[in-house]
Amino acid sequence: MSVSHAPEHVRRRRVVLGVLLVLVLAVGWGLSQVLGGGTAPADEAGAQGTSGPAEAQAPADESDDEDTEAQESEEPDASSEETAAGETEIWQREPVAGEHASDTTALEQVDYLTGGLTPKSVMASGHGLMIANNMMYSHTSTVFDSTTREQVEVLQDEVDLADYGIEGHPGLSQGAPVEAAWTDDGRYAYVSQYTMYGQNFGVEGFDACTPDSGVGASFVYRFDAEEMAWDQVFEVGAVPKYLTLTPDQKTLLVSNWCDATLSVVDTESGEETGVVELAAAPRGVVVMPDNTTAYVVAMYADQLYKVDLASGSAEVVMETASRPRHLNLADEGATLYLTTSGGNAIYKIDTATDEIVDQVDPGAEPRSVTLSPDESALYVVNYNEASISKVRTSDMEVIDSAPVDANPIGIDYDPVTNTVWVACYGGSIYVFDDQSTLL
Repeated sequence: MSVSHAPEHVRRRRVVLGVLLVLVLAVGWGLSQVLGGGTAPADEAGAQGTSGPAEAQAPADESDDEDTEAQESEEPDASSEETAAGETEIWQREPVAGEHASDTTALEQVDYLTGGLTPKSVMASGHGLMIANNMMYSHTSTVFDSTTREQVEVLQDEVDLADYGIEGHPGLSQGAPVEAAWTDDGRYAYVSQYTMYGQNFGVEGFDACTPDSGVGASFVYRFDAEEMAWDQVFEVGAVPKYLTLTPDQKTLLVSNWCDATLSVVDTESGEETGVVELAAAPRGVVVMPDNTTAYVVAMYADQLYKVDLASGSAEVVMETASRPRHLNLADEGATLYLTTSGGNAIYKIDTATDEIVDQVDPGAEPRSVTLSPDESALYVVNYNEASISKVRTSDMEVIDSAPVDANPIGIDYDPVTNTVWVACYGGSIYVFDDQSTLL
């Protein structure tokens, strides 16, 4: 028997469970009155009257604990995801502007997270959540509250595709999470699934694949932060890796490693509406403010492409050093940062001319990169030397660095807490404060 994960079914089950829990508590209270013959002490009454959720939920602020408990004891809540009246939900928090420019501050480690993690990537919602996609054979994505740094949900990649209107794959199917792209409001995260396991998926994905390898198409799952569950699934190309949204949020772009293509997905319908042909192993993708021009790197072809999304055409604008991997846009699209993991360099590119204007060697095999909110600093993981580097963007100089565990591979900046999160493949996440200490 399969269990539907559609949002309306999830909510219905939570309501039923909540009602049953209230009935059990009521019966228990009645028995305690008959057998105990008196009123329980205040602390026991609070414990008896507060119903704990069956699923993970955001921890309440300590200052609100008493108010929250009193409200729950009077009116038990059927939904484990709802917060006390007037309290902001953890996926709706607002970014906090840093007191100092990021190119004047030092990285200070404030946490080291382990436990059920093999993180391939970590991405900030910008509104209070982080999602870490664990190594593909772990089959999970872990969601964190970026303020408390506690795990609030562990998402299994096992789904019944029929629940999402997708036929031809009977029974349960498993994915393999890689990267994530959050919507601007922090409500949804799109997660690419490297390959699928189950019925009728074709050849299993592998890194050395080509368009002739017969690797089957894979899928992207959408995570709903309010429901803490997958709520949408749609098909893209073979071995989807990186993904990003256009600034207007209407289109999702997905780089398909084995197909050597870029999927163009309409976010309203959740359907692939176009496919752009590229070269071997496309990965990093960014979209210009015009919503119609994208840059994509083909990692094994050592090329940078400019894509016209309106026409579906693509042209090579640069031959790069070995294995271009990651892209970041800054200065309202005027500046493009390109990381070459084989060339040990980050290029600073003027998008008006598509020419390199500066570059830096941050460390051995730089991979993922993130920008500070004020765009004055870049943060990069150096995969082959177990470190991260901080680069001042004005002159492309390394201004700080820190050791981390072996194989750091994912990194992102959380603007709610002004912290940098670093995912290390072996099973850990480092958290660095970016504002407390000046250089």
